[in-house]
Amino acid sequence: MEQRVLGRTGRQVGVVGLGAWQLGADWGEVDEDQALAVLAAAVESGVTLIDTADVYGDGRSERLIGRFLRSHGGDGITVATKMGRRVEQVPANYTLDNFRAWTDRSRANLGVDTLDLVQLHCPPTAVFSSDEVFDDLDTLVAEKRIAAYGVSVETRAEALTAIARPGVASVQIILNMLRLGPLAEVLPAAAAAGVGILARVPLASGLLSGRYHENTTFAENDHRTYNRHGEAFDVGETFSGVDFSVGLQAVRRLAPLVPEGATMAQFALRWIIDQPGVSVVIPGARNAEQAKGNAAAAELTPLGEDALATVRAVYEELIAPQIADRW
Repeated sequence: MEQRVLGRTGRQVGVVGLGAWQLGADWGEVDEDQALAVLAAAVESGVTLIDTADVYGDGRSERLIGRFLRSHGGDGITVATKMGRRVEQVPANYTLDNFRAWTDRSRANLGVDTLDLVQLHCPPTAVFSSDEVFDDLDTLVAEKRIAAYGVSVETRAEALTAIARPGVASVQIILNMLRLGPLAEVLPAAAAAGVGILARVPLASGLLSGRYHENTTFAENDHRTYNRHGEAFDVGETFSGVDFSVGLQAVRRLAPLVPEGATMAQFALRWIIDQPGVSVVIPGARNAEQAKGNAAAAELTPLGEDALATVRAVYEELIAPQIADRW
């Protein structure tokens, strides 16, 4: 698999990683054997970055990854975790004492002395402007609790503020064929600063897999049911904030672009890989076959200009009127 440097971490990572939210919670039930099979299939397929968070299943995702690494070895694997969403979302909770407690818990869950990369998990916007917060993150690096830190953001403005911080190694942001906002400013700014970009929600919560239709239903404990209108957290995390029926229209328009022998999901992932400035795309997978299929997107030929232009046209016509100014 093609390797790229993950920003200021200096680590080489495969262009397709694995998002491990679904191994913890919020995507229906994934049992332990399934979760471990997903991790094994991803790594066997060339994945070298796994993205998780302390809040995914209240630590379940981290613990499963730690168990996998202990049994399979962690050489060459970068684990990026996130912190901050297990408490009330107010800037006052983003303190050095809490950072130490949160990272100590993640270190225990993952079974490591030093965390490879810790990202603030979509914190309140005011946090990005706090010198003290970033000084405290530098302290965690000095204490060797973490090797590097980054941020996961909701908005382009938050991303640009973070990129300007000299210690920020990476920014995680939603980027997919239904969310083109970061292309104009965020990706060029990150590339110029040497900051890595982790592209999350790459399949728009599965919309861009091409497997859904108007009558598709999801489990009650799946965020695609309970957060469709932002009831639990930012609605942009569910279907990228796009109305489900409009997203289906877009997918039908994009489907003819899929290269022969590829799936819609692989096409969607390849589009992200082709965007200058992207370090790694982090699709989730509920089973081993999905993990293998996602990794295979790295083998596709880069998309041609006609395909890129059509993606842009579909976005401008159907999606931009809904969300272009929001994130």
